[in-house]
Amino acid sequence: MTITRRNILKGSVLAAAATALPTALARGTPAHARDVSYSGGNPNIKPLPPGLPGRDYQPVIIPNGAALPFKIVGGIKVFHLIAEEVEHEFMPGLKATCWGYNGRVNSTCIEAVEGERIRIYLTNKLPEPTTGHWHGLFLPNGMDGVGGLTQRAIQPGETFKYEFTLRQHGTYMFHAHHDEMTQQAMGLIGLFIIHPRTTEKRVSRDFALLLSEWKIEAGATRPDPMAMNDFNLLTINGRCYPGTDPLVCQRGDTVRIRIGNLSAMDHHPIHMHGHYFKVTATDGGPIPESAQWPEASVLVAAGQTRNVEFVAEAPGDWAMHCHMSHHVMNQMGHGLPNMIGVNTAGLDAQIQKLLPSYMSMGQAGMADMGDMSMPAPDNSVATVVPQGPFDPITMGGMFTIIKVRDKLDGYADPGWYQHPEGTMAELANATELARDGVMIG
Repeated sequence: MTITRRNILKGSVLAAAATALPTALARGTPAHARDVSYSGGNPNIKPLPPGLPGRDYQPVIIPNGAALPFKIVGGIKVFHLIAEEVEHEFMPGLKATCWGYNGRVNSTCIEAVEGERIRIYLTNKLPEPTTGHWHGLFLPNGMDGVGGLTQRAIQPGETFKYEFTLRQHGTYMFHAHHDEMTQQAMGLIGLFIIHPRTTEKRVSRDFALLLSEWKIEAGATRPDPMAMNDFNLLTINGRCYPGTDPLVCQRGDTVRIRIGNLSAMDHHPIHMHGHYFKVTATDGGPIPESAQWPEASVLVAAGQTRNVEFVAEAPGDWAMHCHMSHHVMNQMGHGLPNMIGVNTAGLDAQIQKLLPSYMSMGQAGMADMGDMSMPAPDNSVATVVPQGPFDPITMGGMFTIIKVRDKLDGYADPGWYQHPEGTMAELANATELARDGVMIG
């Protein structure tokens, strides 16, 4: 190689870099710039006064759920969680004996403010030990709630105390972290919303949704926590459609929807009709406005939260649902034969000689189930198809409706949308088909 001034300078720079990198690592200095703290910084900061709803933050709306009550004792916000057996309704016609918090399943929300000190009592009224884990929160290791690792498990009848200062804000979750497979599958999950201490971007409507999945066989009265991939109930805040409350908005409302997913095995691409939204936050914190991106669907992986925001500009009844098609069914069976295209002429009459109530189904799809009347086991909804304003709505499970109206007197369900004349799909007539050269074979 020819020795030049450029080669000498390049060699000097590389040698200096090679010397500096191990020196930096040896000192514990990052080789490139990073965040000041990945765990909230000093855990011993002086707490700030407790925040109050309406004065210091805008409470979230939890469809089919509620925020956990609190009281303030000596400047500390005190909550009391009770893990207990709950008789829970997923939708009309389906109830099960689940495990939940304070009489609710998947729909209890702890709501607090950044900087305040909180104390959470967890009473165990279950038949086995449990713990409380505060998913995504910065806290001392001994408050993390992992049974056997950071604490001993809470035995039946015992009450444990968790206490720490909140050093972040955002959308988080909580759940049992002892015998997780059983306890989360039985319903021991909830939302944990922390509002910022400084002025929060105000929205007209701030909804909080928690996604989960269950296996409850038709006629059974308890969930099956052994399920790994054959879940047959997909829920929002512990309810499946048509048991989910709508998200009611007035035209022009700015809307935030916080979505958490504590499903056992599945991710959920949540799709909204009629609008796009911006993804504004993850469970790692807010996304700067310059980095937010527009979507019509947001993937919420198991264990994640996402915040999305939009302006409700278009009046109507807009579907919002998981876009995995089997996730919008209720108690769908597995291992059934594929009947699509099968000629069943004369079959029913032959089989009904042995089984009088037999009825072939599925040979032309499943949409006609809404018009059928079939006997079903008690406490099952596999054959229930909710009625819409025009026809049966052939969706259930992880499905809800965003109802946007021009004017509202309140935020109760306003009923079905009344479409203005000329704004709804309708049967094409022969004149229209001929005019546009559409030939029907």
